[in-house]
Amino acid sequence: MTPSRKWTVVGLLSLGMVIAYVDRANLSVVLALPEFRQEFHPTDAERGFLNSAFFWSYALLQIPAGWIVDRYGVKIPYAIGFLLWTIFSGLTGFVQSSGQLISLRFLLGAGEAIVGPASLRWIRFHCQEQERGLAVGIYLAGAKIGPAIGVPVTALLIGSFGWRFMFLVASAAGLVWLAAWLLVVDNDDRQLSAAVSAEAPTVSVTQLLSSPAMWGILLGTFCYSYFLFFFVTWMPAYFVEYRHLSLNSMGLYTMFSFGGMAVVATLSGWAADRMIRRGSDAIKVRKGFTIMGFVVASTELVGGMTDSQGVALFFAIFSLAGLGLATANFWALTQTMIPGAAIGRIAGLQNCASNLSGIVAPILSGWLKQTTGSYTAPMQAIWIFLVMGIFCYVVLVRPRYLPATSLPQSKSVPA
Repeated sequence: MTPSRKWTVVGLLSLGMVIAYVDRANLSVVLALPEFRQEFHPTDAERGFLNSAFFWSYALLQIPAGWIVDRYGVKIPYAIGFLLWTIFSGLTGFVQSSGQLISLRFLLGAGEAIVGPASLRWIRFHCQEQERGLAVGIYLAGAKIGPAIGVPVTALLIGSFGWRFMFLVASAAGLVWLAAWLLVVDNDDRQLSAAVSAEAPTVSVTQLLSSPAMWGILLGTFCYSYFLFFFVTWMPAYFVEYRHLSLNSMGLYTMFSFGGMAVVATLSGWAADRMIRRGSDAIKVRKGFTIMGFVVASTELVGGMTDSQGVALFFAIFSLAGLGLATANFWALTQTMIPGAAIGRIAGLQNCASNLSGIVAPILSGWLKQTTGSYTAPMQAIWIFLVMGIFCYVVLVRPRYLPATSLPQSKSVPA
């Protein structure tokens, strides 16, 4: 594969994440609308449940989705999943009850479950170690660009046409991406996977789950994503209800927060790759960036506790952008430490841990807000999870805690 085509596909994977995150994040804007609350009358706890409905199926199906792409390759399963979720997204504009809305969010999560395992598997078998951080960074930048542009665009569409029409527009836009995916991507990752299996020992999921390092990765991933999914699901309401921003201003600050995270994620992935090319140890470099990301993200507690509007808005942007230091590197770290023959299942396992926080974060945050009457307790919970994440990567995520057959291999897959 030529370098230009390889990076074109990486760009498509990133754009796929943009569309996926727009489709999953636009409900958080709708839930902040007075007209939606007047029609459906949700409590804070019910709003938390509506935000989490997507993640029940999305998290549950991560490991089966990983098995599917390991068994059948990336191209066709991803295309089928993409088509299904765009249909479910469009149908959301026709809901007449909370039950219908919950059902469609559940189905949306099922369709999107293929994204992470498929994308990370493609990168594993087409990008070498010294370029993988940048590739993962570009891909995951889509997860930040999606909310960054999705929230203000969603707010603009709602202001012009209403929230129901917004879902139809978001659904139709995805079909253009699907056509490009089918034209550009080769269905060749199973052949590359077979080459890796011949050179490196296969490590079962059971073996990995018996190791402290894998549990450190999974728990650290959960803690990282807890903050991210609080931002995706509750931050629009926090900006409007607690910081008294207008809908357009809320969209702007959300754009800066996720846009900053996308830039930092891409640059930190590139910087880590550069250090590795110069001879630095890949595991130490990627762990270092990951831990720094958690530390900077924990400053959101300052913004959540202050009475100053300016300080609060600054740390909302600074903390989420800072978490981008970890974004590319903690995913690339897993690929560095573990052989790639079953990377779809491994990615599915890690993505399952990530998206379990998508269930917990909105529900726990909604319950804490309803119980305490403020956003202070939800912000304190974020800080606790970030500290737990630092502990996991400092203490548990070490090569010596992996099964012997899963120690990093010196060879990389030809691109």
